[in-house]
Amino acid sequence: MSPDTLSDVLHHLRLRGAVFFALSASSEWAAEAPPAAELAPLLMPGAEHVMEYHAVAHGSCWAGMPGGAWVQLSAGDVVMFPHGDAHVVASRPGLRGSTDRAWLAGLQPDGLPSRIAFGGPEVAPSGADDGRPDVTLVCGFLGCDLRPFDPLISALPPLVHLRATEADGWVATLTRQALAESRARRAGGQALLARMSEMMFVDAVRRFADRLPAHSAGWLAGLRDRVVGRTLALLHAQPARPWTMAELGRQVGLSRSALHERFVQLVGMPPMQYLAQWRMQSAARLLLETRATVAAIALDVGYESEAAFARAFKRSLGKPPAAWRRERMAAAV
Repeated sequence: MSPDTLSDVLHHLRLRGAVFFALSASSEWAAEAPPAAELAPLLMPGAEHVMEYHAVAHGSCWAGMPGGAWVQLSAGDVVMFPHGDAHVVASRPGLRGSTDRAWLAGLQPDGLPSRIAFGGPEVAPSGADDGRPDVTLVCGFLGCDLRPFDPLISALPPLVHLRATEADGWVATLTRQALAESRARRAGGQALLARMSEMMFVDAVRRFADRLPAHSAGWLAGLRDRVVGRTLALLHAQPARPWTMAELGRQVGLSRSALHERFVQLVGMPPMQYLAQWRMQSAARLLLETRATVAAIALDVGYESEAAFARAFKRSLGKPPAAWRRERMAAAV
């Protein structure tokens, strides 16, 4: 796998993490989360897409989507819902929680983790066994940008379950830290937890990619492939270069037709189409994160004229670059 390519895509996603709930539960219980699209405007204003995760600090429980498969979670496990689907975390599979949305109005996204208890004591102090709940979880959210081009999130399944291993003990540290912050509310705690949430997501993506079956397809599988991974690395390293299939083929040691076929088989589109879409994603990031003019950005991403870039951008996002920038900047305020 090319770590630079994955890092490049993660950077362009503009991940923003937050931890909002420290949940403890005993006996029979169920917590049902609505689709992330309902939560995003309240929890992470300005985020285009929101993903939810749950990390188990103590005990065990189950997680799944209504009508779908369920997975059992143990201490140290993490479950993520990359597509923002409605889901349930419960004491046993098949249970449903309340669908009342009134509690959404009371959320305070600028606060440190809120504490929620179901049918038993709240989160116990570190090291305390008496009166400890059956299960303790940390529930967090990750915001990101999917438009105009998302090769990564779309390559993930609706539910990603990562079991605890000795190599990722820092995830347990994250959950303990989140529980501590829910009690102490120390200065800087929210920023610390946000960064740790982002780290956990990156680790989850790498671990998921590492365990893909040998004959998998998709962007992550392409990243692991020797030829397609090298091609992706070239396109990401120099997106403004006037690449041709002939030049890419020479660089990776494959004929144009063989490279085209292999790339489409794994990534789902031809290399030149991928390049065009990635240029739009790079341009969108520059529009949001810099004060560069539209003309300068057009040159930076490989267009010879501002007019050609503006037409391509409008086809992709429905608005000219300057208007899209103003709208997104206003929404983020």
